[in-house]
Amino acid sequence: MEAVLRICYYDTMQIIRARVLGMCMGVRRADELAREAARDAARTGRRVYTYGPLIHNPQAVADLEALGVHVLDAKAIEAGRGELPDLKNAVVVIRAHGASRAALSRMEELGARVVDATCPRVIRSQRLARRYEQQGWQVVLVGDPRHGEIEGILGHTSNALVVETPETALHMAKELKDIPCALIAQTTIRQEDYDAVIEIFQARVKTMTAEKTICPATQERQKALVDLCAQVDALLIVGGKNSENTKRLYASAVDCGKPAWHIETAGELRAEMIPFERIGITAGASTPDFIVDEIQKALLTMV
Repeated sequence: MEAVLRICYYDTMQIIRARVLGMCMGVRRADELAREAARDAARTGRRVYTYGPLIHNPQAVADLEALGVHVLDAKAIEAGRGELPDLKNAVVVIRAHGASRAALSRMEELGARVVDATCPRVIRSQRLARRYEQQGWQVVLVGDPRHGEIEGILGHTSNALVVETPETALHMAKELKDIPCALIAQTTIRQEDYDAVIEIFQARVKTMTAEKTICPATQERQKALVDLCAQVDALLIVGGKNSENTKRLYASAVDCGKPAWHIETAGELRAEMIPFERIGITAGASTPDFIVDEIQKALLTMV
């Protein structure tokens, strides 16, 4: 979100929000679709589930649970085994990270009505991967192999590879030097990390291309954080501990050289976080607005 109120002045402290922070377009859309499904369920009696945790924020997931939106075991669906609730006539909302073709097919076979909340940028990456594979290119996904987005894109191809670090990229590029390669980045990784892998492949693979798939929201939050660092004495990075983009924001904050903390809720605020004249707040792309507001209010009570 764009910060509506960027600077708050208190007796001994300024609280400054990053100019861009919190839920990105894709996550906000998924959250809204899940809430809409919950409202419909209240009228129709349908059960509502999400394919795995909707977003990487425990508080947002708990908030949806309170509305009757439950979490399905995505791993069990992907594997095609394991215990699942009766999904006949139930609504299943696909998270912003997407899902594999096999998972989508299985849920439909089980009688679920699927609401696809996959981020449009992730859908584009899925389509690119399929197209390059059909054209005979080796698809190389750059990102975390354990991340839901990467797992979903893998499920739209038959032989895509995943590279997570420049070190693994070096070995892979040597193996693929004579094979046309198409690089597709996880939408939430840092541009610097993607650029490092691109450089390795460009130097070692005869034919390669790199698609621009990193979400601008990720870059906007990183740039806004750099701007924020220049204005404050300490930083609070707000978001789920399981959120990769929030963890990268925290890593960038540490690189700025200012005291920084990664917290999920106001309950994690500590006295050592507040003896500063100017405190900056930013939040990952899966962090709801209400959590940022709660933390800012809690800081006020601690001054």
